[in-house]
Amino acid sequence: MTLRIVFMGTPEFSVPTLMEIVGQGHEVVACYSQPPRPAGRGMDLKKSPVHEAAESFGIPVLTPTSLKGEAEQQQFADLEADVAVVVAYGLLLPKAVLEAPRDGCLNLHASLLPRWRGAAPINRAIMAGDTETAVQVMRMEEGLDTGPVCMSETVAIDENMTAGDLHDRLSGLGGDLMVRALAALSRGALTETPQDQDGVTYARKLSKDETRIDWSTGAKAVHDHIRGLSPFPGAWCEMDVGGKSERVKVLRSQIADGSGAVGEVLSVEGNGPVISCGDRSVRLVQVQRAGKKAVGGEEFLRGAKLSEGDIVR
Repeated sequence: MTLRIVFMGTPEFSVPTLMEIVGQGHEVVACYSQPPRPAGRGMDLKKSPVHEAAESFGIPVLTPTSLKGEAEQQQFADLEADVAVVVAYGLLLPKAVLEAPRDGCLNLHASLLPRWRGAAPINRAIMAGDTETAVQVMRMEEGLDTGPVCMSETVAIDENMTAGDLHDRLSGLGGDLMVRALAALSRGALTETPQDQDGVTYARKLSKDETRIDWSTGAKAVHDHIRGLSPFPGAWCEMDVGGKSERVKVLRSQIADGSGAVGEVLSVEGNGPVISCGDRSVRLVQVQRAGKKAVGGEEFLRGAKLSEGDIVR
């Protein structure tokens, strides 16, 4: 059965779900996305990935800054949707919006609820050292990611997987999961399971003041911190590169053997420098110097002129 759908999403993560819905032949009557933002060197207004994808399909795009006003809520209700599909939209949906579609609003969330409700579930799961997560279809309520779960797909988190790697994996799985949920909804067969009230955690938004690497926290914590912030916003440290102190982003790392003083460079051989974290150490496998492209650790060493015994801060 074809459904009349309003799609609400903004970043690249949301695009595969929109594409799957369109591909299944559903009628997407409108797409809501965050307004265009200044970007690039010229700070020209740039449409969101969902905005651009929707326009390529000829879907009308709406970009309100809020849905709290009566006019915006009436405009949404006038679309007479069967269901709204929400994937990383970025605006809170008031009760009037949640209740406007005939079958309510379904949200695609990238965690194993009730763990990591909130804004940055992919990053927080990796930064916490979780070994598994999920992508889930959830019926939306007024609370923050509190609604019952309708469908779920669990994913293992490999020890070297970055947030970018996991983002891409869950994004692709999420599109397939949502269209299966919509098929069940159209048949009246979509089941809902209330979330467990134990184990609730919140994935607060990432902030710049937590991106600096603290080498004293131990190799496992440093490694999880690096991969949880890769590729954006990127964990960073300061080191002497070519005779001057420079901020360097670390995009990929591996736990290594050996220990020394906290932040001490233990090795400048192989595929990246090895930095002591007190207990064990971490090898910097992919890094990015300020204003330069990301390179492998071996290439970085050829230009960095690091020496064993140097201290990275």
